[in-house]
Amino acid sequence: MAEAEVSALIVCGSEYTGFDGAVRYLSGFRIVHRFAYVVLLDVGEPCAVFPSEARYVGAHAESWVEEKVFAEHPGAWMRQYLESHGVTRVGVYGLDYVMPVRDHQALVDGGLELVGFDDQFDLARAVKSAEEMVEVRDSMAVNEAGFWAVHAAYEPGRTQAELMAAAEAEFVRLGAGRHTMDMVLWGRHGAAEPEFRIPEFVDPIRDDDLLLYSLEVAGSGGYWVEFARPLCRGALALDTTRMLDAYGEYFELAQSTMKKGMTAHDVHRAVSRPFLDRGIGLGHVTGHSIGMTMIEHPRIGEGVDVELAEGMVISMHPHAIAGDGKSCMYMQDTWLVGVDGPELLSVIPAKVFDGIENRAG
Repeated sequence: MAEAEVSALIVCGSEYTGFDGAVRYLSGFRIVHRFAYVVLLDVGEPCAVFPSEARYVGAHAESWVEEKVFAEHPGAWMRQYLESHGVTRVGVYGLDYVMPVRDHQALVDGGLELVGFDDQFDLARAVKSAEEMVEVRDSMAVNEAGFWAVHAAYEPGRTQAELMAAAEAEFVRLGAGRHTMDMVLWGRHGAAEPEFRIPEFVDPIRDDDLLLYSLEVAGSGGYWVEFARPLCRGALALDTTRMLDAYGEYFELAQSTMKKGMTAHDVHRAVSRPFLDRGIGLGHVTGHSIGMTMIEHPRIGEGVDVELAEGMVISMHPHAIAGDGKSCMYMQDTWLVGVDGPELLSVIPAKVFDGIENRAG
């Protein structure tokens, strides 16, 4: 805050899945519905601000922030609070994606200068402590349990949604609650189309359907992890095989480059090469830091010069798109950055599964 010359920080969170974690990180409060704020002055204690209609939505006593305010108009209340403390320049985490328009309008109408603070806040929490890593590993165990539930439910003739329901049941049973953001890439004849979808009840699965379930969950501790592996019982398309070959090289390069001192740009350039050299495009972002908010800074991408530090947790998921743009390959993994190289947090092999292997396979 001192470096950015702001004398106060507003941290925003909303019930939109994956965007509530910053408030929990700073206050301990878990948003059940609507939105909330934590206001942190450069001197003194923070306060938590909630919309008055949400007074009985969520266990507010969970928060370790002592001052809790229930405001009819949170934006107007925060403006008056900040002005009363002589604040003129405010950092805001969630300015672009999270803060409701009415509260933004109330703040700027008062003449406060709002400064985006997402990158600074994310970098301040990017390196995970040993205590946090316990929660990250628990989330990974929850995610793997969901993967194996899909695996056990997989059978041609069933639907995408039935398989997803098996995973969701495991996630809820193991403490994820509603902290799941799950999608599927799917297609016939051993080739998945490149668009992410909500799993559907229509079109029963065939032997040669390629299913790529993107499983993104946070366990009871609130730390997100991501994981995906391909699932198909039939023959794979030629383009799918070529993209799998590129993924094999990607894993080797990730192991050698994702370490302390390398920049996010360096890692992106290195792991992209096996795809680009084969004429394979990249759709979704290569990767990103991950924590109590699903997507945190830094992004693993072109021109991002942030140096990786020991203890950062990174989700990696190159979205390989075939040259004709009609099919894709997608695997997700969550990694812990080390001094000499990363630790892969899942031990499930990077391969195509057919629903016949057991967990040991």
